Amino acid sequence: MSLGKNGEVLRAAVSRLKEVENEISARKEYDVISRYNTGEKVHFKQLAFHKCPKKNRWVFGGNRSGKTECGAVEAVYFARGIHPYRQNKANVFGWVVSLSSQVQRDVAQAKILHYLNPRWIEDITMSSGRKDSPEYGVIDQIKIRNVFGGISVIGFKSCDQGREKFQGSSLDFVWFDEEPPKDIYEECRMRLLDKGGDMFGTMTPLKGLTFVYDEIYLNPGNSPEIWCEFMEWADNPFLSEEEVKGLTATLSDEQLESRRYGRFKSGAGLVYPEFDAAVNVIEPRPIPREWYDTISIDPGLHNPLSAHWYAVDYDGTVYVVAEHYEAEKDIEYHSRKIKEKCDELGWHRGAGGYIEALIDSAANQKTLASLKSVGELFYECGIAVNTKVNKDLFSGIQRVKSYLKQTDGAAGLYIFSSCVNLIRELKSYRWAAGDVPRKVDDHSLDELRYYLMTKPEKTPPKKPKTEIQKDKERLYRKIMNERKRYKGGGR
Repeated sequence: MSLGKNGEVLRAAVSRLKEVENEISARKEYDVISRYNTGEKVHFKQLAFHKCPKKNRWVFGGNRSGKTECGAVEAVYFARGIHPYRQNKANVFGWVVSLSSQVQRDVAQAKILHYLNPRWIEDITMSSGRKDSPEYGVIDQIKIRNVFGGISVIGFKSCDQGREKFQGSSLDFVWFDEEPPKDIYEECRMRLLDKGGDMFGTMTPLKGLTFVYDEIYLNPGNSPEIWCEFMEWADNPFLSEEEVKGLTATLSDEQLESRRYGRFKSGAGLVYPEFDAAVNVIEPRPIPREWYDTISIDPGLHNPLSAHWYAVDYDGTVYVVAEHYEAEKDIEYHSRKIKEKCDELGWHRGAGGYIEALIDSAANQKTLASLKSVGELFYECGIAVNTKVNKDLFSGIQRVKSYLKQTDGAAGLYIFSSCVNLIRELKSYRWAAGDVPRKVDDHSLDELRYYLMTKPEKTPPKKPKTEIQKDKERLYRKIMNERKRYKGGGR
């Protein structure tokens, strides 16, 4: 029996349903990017990179930490117009920059192709090789169908081409897969200006303390658009513990710093190699007022005046919760700023309503512009400063080290991320000739020492003694007592 017109409609609906099912099956098979970080195992630092809204993002990671993966996914997100945490647009143009064409083919290019569904590719231009087998050649450009209807372009560049090959284009993004030369980095920054584009880098820092360390990691200008993250093997949930142990066993301690942890080398020159921003720096959070302790100040006129607010919990852990850091200002100005910060925090006041603080003993000296000392000027402005601080440099450095060190994943000193100048100084403080620290950019570190020298040495908690240790101690005491009795009887 014929269903007539209704039957045709039904057959058409069934046919369309099969097309949809085939499309869903095809997407599941080829759309690798839709499964990225969506299973039982999630790489949380990769997600933090994608979620960060800043324009200049860098991941410093060891080999196999997952850093290149997130760089490739970010590039595909932008080009395809499917970024889950950004406002997307059509007709995106970006560059992927590798150290050489061979490294491009084997690393960044391979990752891009892995995450690109072949059905999204409009065209491929090759520098060498065949475009029907792009994975075996060197790609110049990939044209990608953007979900908003336009065509996006990912261009591939290599640093060995020289700076001149990086001129002329206006870009939406640049991804550096490993550290570029500074002139190429600067040229790429210029390419992003017109469109307000994004720059992101994924690298293992093997070249020592280069411009990336000085300008990106230290961020001396405190640019709000710079963001850094360290990735190591333990952050990658797709590496088994056996793999991590095996890889660790093959490398020296020095190699592990960069190859596993992604840390900048030449750490022997750092005064505080114990400082780990991933541990010692935390986001601002409410602190109980009963933890509030005191303020520490390093005075300066032409040099910056540095002041930090310190809190201590019941276990003796120190928190640096606020910062004031400015140069070329007088005592009245600094006092006003310190009072404003105290009001903002609800900071306690001492007798007579005075704010109490530690300060360098040099504050007892008279200034050229006044017959009164810096301490007296602060007092007149409502801040009672205590100049009796321990300024012993090397004892103070050891005290700071003891608070920075980790024991069972916890440290004795935590710094709010808003204290950008203290963090920068901890990162960059280095030894000079004669085994003394360089006397430069250390104003925050000086008053950190003054404060921590008022606290006890931070020692690791003692582990409970085992029964064997207790037996040994009892036996030792018994032997020593017998010796004493024997010596006493011999007299």
